[in-house]
Amino acid sequence: MKTATIPSLRVDPELRAAAESVLHEGETLSGFMEKALRDGIEQRKLQREFVTRGLAGRDAARHSGEYYSADEVLASMRDMLARNEGEDRK
Repeated sequence: MKTATIPSLRVDPELRAAAESVLHEGETLSGFMEKALRDGIEQRKLQREFVTRGLAGRDAARHSGEYYSADEVLASMRDMLARNEGEDRK
């Protein structure tokens, strides 16, 4: 697989020093930056999917006319958690 380059990034010396100060043993600044970029891309994808699911849920509720209060949702979540905790003890 061919590789591509990312445009160079100009930062304040303080930011570079801060980044270098948190590198793990054997980790390079380039490796740190690549991981940060990959993590940022993944976070943005997850955020986009979350918003998409939320909008779809909103549209489905509008279409069906079926809505739930926050209290109902939280109670349902508490029930699910209690059931899962019970199963974990088995």
